[in-house]
Amino acid sequence: MLATTRPDNAVVLFDGTSLDGWAHTDGRPVEWKLVDGAIEVVPRSGSIVSEYLHGDCLLHLEFKLSHMPEVTGQKKANSGVFLQDRYEIQVLDSSGWDIPGTGDCGAVYNHHAPLANACKPALEWQTFDILFRAPRFGTGRRKIENCRITVIHNGIVIHNNIEQVRGTRGNPPPPDDWDAGPGPIQLQDHGNVVWFRNIWLLPLSEEGSRTYRPSMA
Repeated sequence: MLATTRPDNAVVLFDGTSLDGWAHTDGRPVEWKLVDGAIEVVPRSGSIVSEYLHGDCLLHLEFKLSHMPEVTGQKKANSGVFLQDRYEIQVLDSSGWDIPGTGDCGAVYNHHAPLANACKPALEWQTFDILFRAPRFGTGRRKIENCRITVIHNGIVIHNNIEQVRGTRGNPPPPDDWDAGPGPIQLQDHGNVVWFRNIWLLPLSEEGSRTYRPSMA
């Protein structure tokens, strides 16, 4: 795990006690369940999004997958975590698969496969620590830099500052050439029971100071 404790200045999106600050994507109150300090996906009730809108950030969350030995592939405890409601990090039970692909756990869905398979078996809690650098836009709100994503899954780097040129398939985004501004975190309902807990986000400044201060010693 990248972040063993939550920083004092983190934005708490879910602390195990309430789903305040979340809604379904169509604005309905959340129908997902609170179970033992975790959010349980209610299949086919719809995905949920945070009221909080983010730019550059470190996102931490924990998730647990259903045990579904009777199914394979994309039917195996499928869900996802969307950054700015546009870029999906896949959640799936791909534990033990030799070569993870672009649809497996930790993938930037349909774009980038994980560098390694860090997925634990179903019913074990897992962590994502995701560093997100939002796209940059210039004159006329036109994009001048793509977004960049680093993902640490269960303490293993599975994406190393990759460049993501557009939103991922499965959640139609606005055109990436135009500045869409900050966006929410989305947790996906893909028809399977998955659990999430301990979700927080640390906002990051777009750039550091350009001022040089020599040592006063």
